[in-house]
Amino acid sequence: MAAVRPGSEHHGAGTSCRSSAGLSDRLGERLTALARQHRVPGAQLAVHHRGETVTVQTGVEHHAGGRPMSASSRVPIGSITKACTATVAMILVSDGDLELDAPIGDVLPELRGNAAARQLTARQLLSHTSGLPSDPGEDATSLRRGLDGITPSTLVCVPGEEFSYSNIGYALVGRLVEVTTGMSWREAVCAILLDPIGIEPAFIGGPGPAPTVAGHSGGSRSGVRAVEQVLPPVLAPAGGLALSARDLVAVGRLHLSEPELLDPETAREMHRAVPDAEPFGLADGWTLGLASFRGLDGDWLGHDGTADGTSCHLRIDREGECVVALTTNAGTGTALWRSVVDELRSEGFPIADYRAGKRSADRVPVPAEYFARYRNGGVEYSVEHGTDGAASMAVDGEVFHGLTLYDGGAFSVLDPESLTPADCGRFLRDRRTGAPAIQVGGRIARLAS
Repeated sequence: MAAVRPGSEHHGAGTSCRSSAGLSDRLGERLTALARQHRVPGAQLAVHHRGETVTVQTGVEHHAGGRPMSASSRVPIGSITKACTATVAMILVSDGDLELDAPIGDVLPELRGNAAARQLTARQLLSHTSGLPSDPGEDATSLRRGLDGITPSTLVCVPGEEFSYSNIGYALVGRLVEVTTGMSWREAVCAILLDPIGIEPAFIGGPGPAPTVAGHSGGSRSGVRAVEQVLPPVLAPAGGLALSARDLVAVGRLHLSEPELLDPETAREMHRAVPDAEPFGLADGWTLGLASFRGLDGDWLGHDGTADGTSCHLRIDREGECVVALTTNAGTGTALWRSVVDELRSEGFPIADYRAGKRSADRVPVPAEYFARYRNGGVEYSVEHGTDGAASMAVDGEVFHGLTLYDGGAFSVLDPESLTPADCGRFLRDRRTGAPAIQVGGRIARLAS
């Protein structure tokens, strides 16, 4: 991996120049070492605390050569886009232009013939409690086609009662923004959110600036290689933005104790944890657009995002006036994030982070009834016996070996790169039928018929 001397920038005031320079130097050195350790070609780290932002970066935008990673390099941020889309929607709520609890069929005329979607609300979409599956089918070229075949009986859970992560839900939020404003989602996210705080974004696919940073796959058992960004246009509101870590901090600052674009009442509504939203595998809780992470010194808000070969992370301590963002151009950036969290904690930033391994250490046999096929929209999960008799999980045919069940229902599989146990999901019961179900990456999959 090519590396460059880490750069840094300082903005604002709040600590002495000596202390901020010292922090920048330490973070820059550690980020470079950790990026090399985790085989990440390039990364940016931005830390804002009580009026000052420190930004450091290391490596290159593309592992095969090219420009060094800079403070303004724009990285595909994946699902952190949802936090931006949600913020735009809540600004519209704040302005009285959008209602959280009105049926979306009242706003979107194209849904009035869809019994499954028309009665859903913006609140349910924003909190991933709509019951919609995660993604549209591969042939879905429009939102309407993405909802084809979804009926009240095929929803993955009862709307308003359980959490199941849904990209389709955020495509619908984007559509609400479009109909409410009369602008495209891209125009609205720029005009309402990003332009006012001085951010020039890039977008995955379609017109407009493209990301300057390539994503990369590969890890400890394979070489690093660049990968193409692939995102259906219908899912742009769920994952179509590319921003820098410095940009992400600017977005995060809108959610501190005195928000700039949201009125205080709407901000409190947005930041309040939603009852019954249990995002197992993703976070400790969920609000109207942001994840909630439980820490020793209080809860933090934020979001994680994985695009094709990138891994990005945002954390917000509202009361402590602290925002942290990391962008990386490799799938191994998730492991880098965990190391960065440890480094920042040693610097006195008590970042709250979710580790899915909050499970019993007691292993238990996998009951026979759990060996079955489960479905979330177009994705099929299959729990099956391997050739060695051990349990494994196949996701659309890709097999993950070493499925281990723990007391309480959580399970792990072997990471294909490191061959170490990776917490994957949990078994649970379908609230409507009592039949076995699973939740993987926050997504509920019901027993396939």
